[in-house]
Amino acid sequence: VESSRTRMRSAVSVREGQGVVLLCGTPPRAGDLSFAWIFNEYPSFVQEDSRRFVSQETGHLYIAKVEPSDVGNYSCVVTSRASRSPVLGSPTPLVLRTDGVMGEYEPKIEVQFPETLAAAKGSTVKLECFALGNPVPQINWRRTDGLPFPSKIKLRKSNGMIEIPNFQQEDAGLYECITENSRGKNIARGRLTYYAKPHWVQPIQDVEVAVEDTLYWDCRASGKPKPSYRWLKNGEQLAIEGRIQIENGALTISNLNLTDSGRYQCIAENKHGVISSSAELRVVASAPDFSKSPMKKLIQVQIGSTVDFECKPKAFPKAKCSWKKGGEQLQENERISLLKDGGLRVASVTKGDAGTYTCLATNQFGTARGSTSLVVTEPTRITLAPSNLDVTVGESVVLPCQVQHDPLLDITFTWYFNGSLTDFQRDASHFEKVGGSASGDLMIRNIQLKHSGKYVCMVKTEVDSVASAADLIVRGSPGPPEHVRVDEITDTTAQISWQEGTDNHSPVTTYTIQARTPFSVGWQRATTGEHSSATTGEHSSSPASEGMALEPEPFSFSPAQPPQCLTAVVLSQPVPEELQNGEGFGYVVAFRPSGTTTWIQTVVTSPDTPRYVFRNESILPFSPYEVKVGVYNNKGEGPFSAVATVFSAEEEPSTAPSGVSATSLSSSAIQVSWTAIPWKMSNGRLLGYEVRYWNKGQKEESSNRVKAAGNETSIKITGLRSNLDYYTAVRAYNSAGAGPFSATVNATTKKPPPSQPPGNVVWNVTDSRVVLSWEEVRAMENESQVTGYKVLYRTSQGGLEVLTTAGTTAELWLQLQDDYLIEVRATTEGGDGSSSQQILIPRLASMDARGSGPSVLSIFSVSSFLATIFSLTLNSVL
Repeated sequence: VESSRTRMRSAVSVREGQGVVLLCGTPPRAGDLSFAWIFNEYPSFVQEDSRRFVSQETGHLYIAKVEPSDVGNYSCVVTSRASRSPVLGSPTPLVLRTDGVMGEYEPKIEVQFPETLAAAKGSTVKLECFALGNPVPQINWRRTDGLPFPSKIKLRKSNGMIEIPNFQQEDAGLYECITENSRGKNIARGRLTYYAKPHWVQPIQDVEVAVEDTLYWDCRASGKPKPSYRWLKNGEQLAIEGRIQIENGALTISNLNLTDSGRYQCIAENKHGVISSSAELRVVASAPDFSKSPMKKLIQVQIGSTVDFECKPKAFPKAKCSWKKGGEQLQENERISLLKDGGLRVASVTKGDAGTYTCLATNQFGTARGSTSLVVTEPTRITLAPSNLDVTVGESVVLPCQVQHDPLLDITFTWYFNGSLTDFQRDASHFEKVGGSASGDLMIRNIQLKHSGKYVCMVKTEVDSVASAADLIVRGSPGPPEHVRVDEITDTTAQISWQEGTDNHSPVTTYTIQARTPFSVGWQRATTGEHSSATTGEHSSSPASEGMALEPEPFSFSPAQPPQCLTAVVLSQPVPEELQNGEGFGYVVAFRPSGTTTWIQTVVTSPDTPRYVFRNESILPFSPYEVKVGVYNNKGEGPFSAVATVFSAEEEPSTAPSGVSATSLSSSAIQVSWTAIPWKMSNGRLLGYEVRYWNKGQKEESSNRVKAAGNETSIKITGLRSNLDYYTAVRAYNSAGAGPFSATVNATTKKPPPSQPPGNVVWNVTDSRVVLSWEEVRAMENESQVTGYKVLYRTSQGGLEVLTTAGTTAELWLQLQDDYLIEVRATTEGGDGSSSQQILIPRLASMDARGSGPSVLSIFSVSSFLATIFSLTLNSVL
């Protein structure tokens, strides 16, 4: 330790119980210094506690209440944080007076922070406060607005110092240090204010602009207070005149000339700092030149299509373009359009449009020309397409694919089977192309069940492609029933069930059940009690009295059956042979339209038949019928069952909905509406409407579908991609099936909202009026334009409020007895944009305050409950 002690300082004499301040003296050098004190000999340092305090502002040692153990020599140690070399001051003796002990007295504040202290954004602020007193005073800190300290604030040195790291707008305010003992208390107050040096949001960058064009150079910085701007050109102040203007830091120069070229500086400053950004402006002038962006040499299109010719030579200023075909000047008409970018568009191309197209590009510095040849070809057409086939395993078939195409174009054929490209080498044993290079016919030899499916012939040229599809059904013997099991066995019966096996396109008509016993010779056909495609077996009926008829089930129907057919009467348990009481057993089925008196009767002679179907052209769809079933044998008729009411099959809707329209709601939703189809209960029950939709890049066959109930005439389709054409069609359906689709309509989803949130949110509070301002959100080319802004605000007690505004400012009238959480969003026709960072306006009584908007929740220890409620609520709104 370097020592500067040349002599002992004068002794300081105090009474026991009295407070004392030992002065460090003038620091040996200026700069960022730290202070410590040595008691008697190095390295015995004074330990700071509630009674002893070393100020890092003054360097002095403060002892609140002297005790006999404090007697000794005190030396101040000053360390420069730059050199880290400590310097030891001359020692000061502290001695006790002998004329008595000091009595108790109230705190006397000796170390106090400034009444006003400006603190930089992001800095660490340290405030000191220490008092002499007997008894030793206690020290506490608080904000006068009553807000609790956030967790980042630390109390150090027995509360003699408060440390506020990463200082932000919300930390500004009036702070109090309260010193107190049994004799009284004293308070020191000081205000912390917030400032931020300028820093760049949008510095300028080198730019190249054509002569006579307009330059717009955006230069933006943030800071507190808001920075002002000035511009220099080649180191000198830029003069403002008619064609040179500066607004909010942005420089605009219209009608540029070559003398405007140079080195420009944008300077942003406030009273706390200055920053600058420099860039080069090059004003360029040149004749049109195609060397860097030559025109296409050849374009091939087919008859009827639209072709665009580009003409984009490098030229400063931009060239004006005119077009010739051969030597003939082209003028705009219903098929020819001169595009704004200098290009040419020809619609509904014909053979006569083939030839050489020349673009003549001109500006005041010269002329250049470029040419493109247009070749017009006939469209490719499939003249013999594959057709649907129904074949049997082992056969060989040919799927034809013959085309007519332009002789100028090369042609290729490819086949797809169930969506996968056919590999003729790997599947050579079955697949072969036949008919030569000009034909795409496909031969399938020794066809197998695995070859069932969809076949697509794809024909491609350099300018177009066509395709045709066919379904191939291969039939074979049905596979065996699966999962056969015995469910129940009695003395005389066994209940058997199974699941259908694969039918291999040969529908199963009947099942044969065979059984054998140890006493039978081979397998015998078993007598069964019921048949169905899924479950078959034997079971016995409970004993019944002689001649008793079985109750029939109600009519069942299938939507796929023709509407003129009354569907089957189903007998769940045909009468067992042991209860038929004689030969010639059968059923009598009687039915009549509801409301009539005459029964129509028919006889079913087979005792095992479980159903009867009545077909008649005159039967109306969905008509009620009364039905009863009786039994008979050679001895006579038994009684009828009770009468049941059934309905004939429904008729599927025959008309398509009209008045179909589609409207874009946002970047991800469209609304489809239609007029309900006329419908009567006599037609059945209308279940609802089916809406299918697909986008421009999808095939109609792979469309998505949603359903609406029968009383709905519109539906909202969500989850769509932005800025994309969607096509929709609507049809009605009931249990019999669906009707025809309406005409197709389309709507284009909006562009998505901007991803950039409103930035630099700044607030001012006066009494109950809060004025907000923020930076404008600028949409990218692929985003929806901003139409306004939403300000969302609420307290922990009240509900959410939303204020809409067209500009970048808003004025709120708030009840300032509570905290408010606020965020801002841009609004567009494509939906709401990203939210700004949330800002907290704390309880402010009637004080004035200002702030800007970093994320408050990470800084304030507003109760975790409050922060969570605010965050969850605001983020879930709209």
